[in-house]
This record gives sequence, C-alpha cells and structure tokens, in this order.
Amino acid sequence: MRGPQGNRPVRRWAVLLIVAALLSPGLTACAKSDKDPDGPAAGAPATAALAPAAATPPAGTVAPAAPIAALLTDPDGGPLAALDTDGRTVRLGDDPATARAVPLPAPATGWSPGAPGEILLTAGNQLLHLNRATGELRATALDAPARAVARRPDGTVAVGLADGRVRILAADDTVRDTVTGLGEIDALAAAGDAVAVLDRSQTTLTELDLTEHRARLALRAGQGASALIGDHFGRLLVSDTSGGALLVYTADPLVLRQRFPVGSSPYALAYDRRTETVWVTRSGGNEVLGYDLSRGIPEEVDRLPTVRQPNSVAIDDRTGEMFVGSATGDGLQRIGADQRKRGQG
Repeated sequence: MRGPQGNRPVRRWAVLLIVAALLSPGLTACAKSDKDPDGPAAGAPATAALAPAAATPPAGTVAPAAPIAALLTDPDGGPLAALDTDGRTVRLGDDPATARAVPLPAPATGWSPGAPGEILLTAGNQLLHLNRATGELRATALDAPARAVARRPDGTVAVGLADGRVRILAADDTVRDTVTGLGEIDALAAAGDAVAVLDRSQTTLTELDLTEHRARLALRAGQGASALIGDHFGRLLVSDTSGGALLVYTADPLVLRQRFPVGSSPYALAYDRRTETVWVTRSGGNEVLGYDLSRGIPEEVDRLPTVRQPNSVAIDDRTGEMFVGSATGDGLQRIGADQRKRGQG
C-alpha cells in the first residue's frame, strides 16, 4: 500500500503511539502560526467528556483493573503497559491480575516505546527508561520539567520541556539538538524524519526544523485537540475533541489533508498498521470507532461498545488485538482482531 504522497512506508517507529496528550495538561502558551499570524486564542485544553454508565455490554472481554490513563503496546512483543490515572504507577502485563506494578519517582506526563524492550517516560526533571521485562528504571537528568517524549526512526529521542524547548537526545542521552521558542508541549510524534508538537491550550500542531533549530510551521488543530499519533506512512493523526473530528496531516511541509467528522468527544487514538485503520474512542459515548485510511478519505468500518470512560486505546501490532482502558476503574477491555471489522489496507 502506498503512502499519502506515493512514497513507500517509513520505518515502523513512526507508528508508535505518543500519548502525552492524554496525560495531565501543562503550561499556558502563546504560539503563532504562519497560516494565522495572530495565532489562536489561548483557552482551556480539551478534556475527555464524562461518560455515563455503559448501557451496552462491552465488546470482547473485560478484566477488572485499576483506573487507566493510557495504554502502550510493544512492537517487539513485550507486555502491555498501563499507566494509572495518577501517573505514578505503570502496570506491565496483559492480565491486570498478574501485571507487574512499577512505581515511578514522579507522575508521568508522557511516554513512548523506546529501544527494543524499553519504555520511555517523562516524569519531573527526568527521562525514565523502563525495562519491560524486569521493571527496572534508569533515569536521565534533565534541566527542566519534561512534558512529552518520542523516539525517532534514527534512534534519537525527542523530549519536550515545560519551558518550550525540545531536546533531541542521542542514544547515550547526550544533547544533539535543541529547538526553542515553542509554547506548551503536550505531545510529540515522529513522522519519518519530521517531529511534530501538539499544544493543547492553543490547539495547534507545529512541525520542527531540526536543521535550523526552530519551529517551522504551526497550524490550528481543530477546535480543541487531545491526542496525537503518527502512522507508518508518516501521517500525523489528531483527535479534535471539541470539534468532533479526526484530523489527518502530512509533514515536510505540514499540511492538513483530511478533516473527518466522527461525532462528539473523540479522544484516544490507536493505529492498526496491518489494516490501515485508525481507531478513535468516544469518551462520552463509551464507543470505539474504526476508520479505514487506505482510500485517501477516512471511511467508517466499525463501531463497538466499550467499557465506561474509554480514555485510552492501543493495538498489538503482532496479533491485531485491541485494548481499551477505563479511566473510571471499569476494567481493561480486550477485543480480538476477528471480533471487529477492518479496513482494506
């Protein structure tokens, strides 16, 4: 399958979920856009809509679990990771009853798959390296509170800081590049060679110019964006929670390619690279919706009932299984690949 610009897919790191946008909001910023010289007005960041009690039994199976803020699968086959809603504990394992609980030294504000078998987390003034197999933590000190993290295809790591800087770290954690002058950094995504920043207060998406060490272009991201992920074609996918839409961008240069209405309160995102389907949770409706992106225009292929308050979703690239986490403690939902419809990818 060819990408949106006719190129072959970039390496798999582009598909990794960058879920800092689902975690705690940060500082207020005042970014400007080359398309909107005055910049968007600052406002309260979009948040997940409050869900009623589930009226329809969730699809698949549900296991009892503590409230879940975010989920992360491992492209190399390691255990599922679930982050508690207070950001202080990561639970490693597909079965919450036997999952290993790993306490963190400070609340996590962002995370991303790292090197094989590793999870990267931003917590306080540290970048944490969590070993999925052993639960051991290794910390890299930073010179400011960290907000978001993403591992790039070349193995370097982008870390967003609360003072509006993005650091690019080499494999040995030394600083390779720094981009300054950004606003609030709530999420980062690596799409091919590009790095993009989501600012939830300004609801903007900004592409970074790592050659010139500056922000390149900022575009408004709907009416109130929440989540940002990248796919293996180098596209950037954003949930516009306030605007009820799925936004699809390409980078270098940053261009909004598609805006697709999905109903009220779209929140968490996950991408199934095997079927080229993006899955979007509706936090206020206890649903997860699948959209086929293989034909250039998103086409709804399925919608399934979920656990209450589905603020997180993840796809296992190996098995195709979907996991949905309840932020109200109503369980961890597992939906098999054969239990849902799929796109044409």
